[in-house]
Amino acid sequence: MKPKAMPLTGKAVGVLLIAAPALVLPTAAPAYAAAPVNTAPAVVPALQQWTGGSGRVALSDNSRIVTPTGSTAQLQQLAAKAVGDATELTGLHLTAATGTVAAGDVLLKIDAAADFGAVLPALKPEAYRIDVTGSQVTVTAAAQQGAVNGVNTLLQTVVGSADHRSVPVGSAVDYPNYAVRGFMLDVGRRYFTPEFIRSYIRWMGYQKLNTLQLHLNDNEINPPGGNWSLAKSAFRLQSDNPAFAGLAATDGVYTRADWDSFEDTAAAAGVTLVPEIDAPGHARAFTKFRPDLGLYGGNSDHLDLGKPATTDFMKSVYAEFIPWFRGTNVHIGADEYDKAYVGQYQTYINTIAPYVRSLGKQVSIWGSFARMSGGGAGYDSNMTVNSWNNGWYGPKQAIADGYNVINSNDSLLYVVPFATYYHPQGLDGQSIFNTWEPNVFPGDQTLAKQDPHLLGAMPAVWNDLVNASYTELQVHGLVEKSFPALAQKMWSGTKAGTDYQAFLTTVRAVGQGPGTSYLPNTLGSNDVTSDLALGRTTTASSTEIPQWQASNATDALADTRWASAHTDSQWLQVDLGSVRRISSAKLTWEAAYAKDYDLQVSTDGTTWTTVSQRRGLTGPTADQITFPATDARYVKMQGITRGTTYGYSLYSIDVRGAADLAAGKPASASSSETSWLTPEQAFDNNGTTRWSSERTDNQWLQVDLGSTQTVSSASLAWEVAYAKDYDLQVSTDGTTWTTVSQQRGHTAAGTDNVTFAPASARYVRMQGITRGTGYGYSLYSLRLS
Repeated sequence: MKPKAMPLTGKAVGVLLIAAPALVLPTAAPAYAAAPVNTAPAVVPALQQWTGGSGRVALSDNSRIVTPTGSTAQLQQLAAKAVGDATELTGLHLTAATGTVAAGDVLLKIDAAADFGAVLPALKPEAYRIDVTGSQVTVTAAAQQGAVNGVNTLLQTVVGSADHRSVPVGSAVDYPNYAVRGFMLDVGRRYFTPEFIRSYIRWMGYQKLNTLQLHLNDNEINPPGGNWSLAKSAFRLQSDNPAFAGLAATDGVYTRADWDSFEDTAAAAGVTLVPEIDAPGHARAFTKFRPDLGLYGGNSDHLDLGKPATTDFMKSVYAEFIPWFRGTNVHIGADEYDKAYVGQYQTYINTIAPYVRSLGKQVSIWGSFARMSGGGAGYDSNMTVNSWNNGWYGPKQAIADGYNVINSNDSLLYVVPFATYYHPQGLDGQSIFNTWEPNVFPGDQTLAKQDPHLLGAMPAVWNDLVNASYTELQVHGLVEKSFPALAQKMWSGTKAGTDYQAFLTTVRAVGQGPGTSYLPNTLGSNDVTSDLALGRTTTASSTEIPQWQASNATDALADTRWASAHTDSQWLQVDLGSVRRISSAKLTWEAAYAKDYDLQVSTDGTTWTTVSQRRGLTGPTADQITFPATDARYVKMQGITRGTTYGYSLYSIDVRGAADLAAGKPASASSSETSWLTPEQAFDNNGTTRWSSERTDNQWLQVDLGSTQTVSSASLAWEVAYAKDYDLQVSTDGTTWTTVSQQRGHTAAGTDNVTFAPASARYVRMQGITRGTGYGYSLYSLRLS
């Protein structure tokens, strides 16, 4: 087919000014109302400063990300990465270039002399500004890290826009409140896959969290029967050096190639890795490898610091692995050692700290000096202290002793998955958002905001329960509840306002960022009013000519389209980015329509299910299709018979989430564990709140749909306190119940997607039979369609 004449849209000229300033005529009053001033883009974390203009600038496939001639290789690499990230997140196919910027382009540059507002001098390298005029976008950074931050904000702005390709006219100035915006993950007690760690690095960078500490060795807290030879322990780095053969764990290790991949990913994401090799306590992996160096004849997780060979051994460990590490800091652990050996402990710290510095690294340490020695007097003074417990070494005492501190306070920031202490179900995102900032400590230890000795904060996940059965993705479910709120409060404090639900709406809109598809997005929602396919990665069996590419069908532009080769059995496929619950699609056909086609879905891109057979279409139309709610990551139009002699040609494919019949409806339950874990929280469309019952079997949760509806599926998102056995029941009167699905033998928490024969119901109930844990029953959500 011949291409249509292209009107002057963003596709044709690269930029579309969607609104313009008011036109003022030489009369007493303007002929048109003034164009509204743009509000700040909704991004995570929120911008420090915004000055709004009027109108928007639309990016197109003709747009480029341009770095000035003479720019560093790092800046050019960032531009190239941004091109790929934009394609993944929005479907835009930008290009990277060096030289002169043109209309419709993004200019990415470094200029340390630019105006970065009220940024503290020490934090200026992370500052940036974005200036959007009527013709182009300019991202100006004080240094490379600021450029990374600016690009992430630009990506979030585009992703969060209604059309996935425009940005508001105006100027943003942005910078962090704190230098360290971190997260610590205990991989010593529980192995996390390299894929998970790389995904976390990317997720952190997208939210401007800039420090990932990996706790590389640890052990069971209480050995079985006091016998440390039976205790689980691990050191996660595997060296090729024969001197360390047998030191690395047998249930999961990181090779030099793995670590290099972490460092490469971190460099691209603007994240610094802090490796932690913990000694002289928490050192069972070392005393197992060298029993002669352990206290109490090796039946201990403490090193015997009275032996010179012990310190020599730890020096050899640091010397072996520090060449792997590209960041500036190495953490030496050093918490919870036996106070009876305080003299040897102090000598060890004062020997290891300067030794690590001699290898080119700065030193971090867990704050322990108050409990061990009454304070920091006599200890090496050139270290950064993670203040993790006020009793062990509170921030005020550490600062008075001359140390810089990082807030890792245990009572506020420790997650111990599925334990009975600290925060076993993850931090409360709303509480973090409403009440916490990095200067907040318990008791009388809260510091002034931006105290010059407070570097920032680092919440932590400790996998103390080495024998518990849970997965890395379940840990992610606990972490995800509060991560965006933590990122917000570490970067720009209260700039996101006070409405947590509005903040969560922004979190959902911007997503988790590029390269994070491995991580389930439990904060996301299947919004029936939004096109889930918009801007998503789209592929096809063929393309008739290059400008009629597959991505045109999901680009939100009414005049662009995909067209296939002139044969039957062609297909178009869209990747929704993660598994979503969907129930409708609309395919808008160009003249080259399909007479017969199937609409197919898949969760893995390999096994396909036909949800609608479309037969006998007689002309181009907007073909609206509804089908029973189903889970899908991939949606495919599989052509069977063409309606013309041309191929298949679609202006758009629009996919919608299944409407949740239970959202916001009245709920009741047999019991609630606490006054805040109440039934309605399972129906509030908030993935971080939940209902939890008393700790007995046969508890139930019920929702009133308000009127009789037809239901045929349910999605139950279980917290760790899952149901092993339960029934789904329906009723039209709330008295007589019919079981529509018997669920038996579940073995882990997660999301149960249940389908059943369509049933009339005003009331729907989860009737617990047998609990899966020692807790009660707990649901984040019960969705019905």
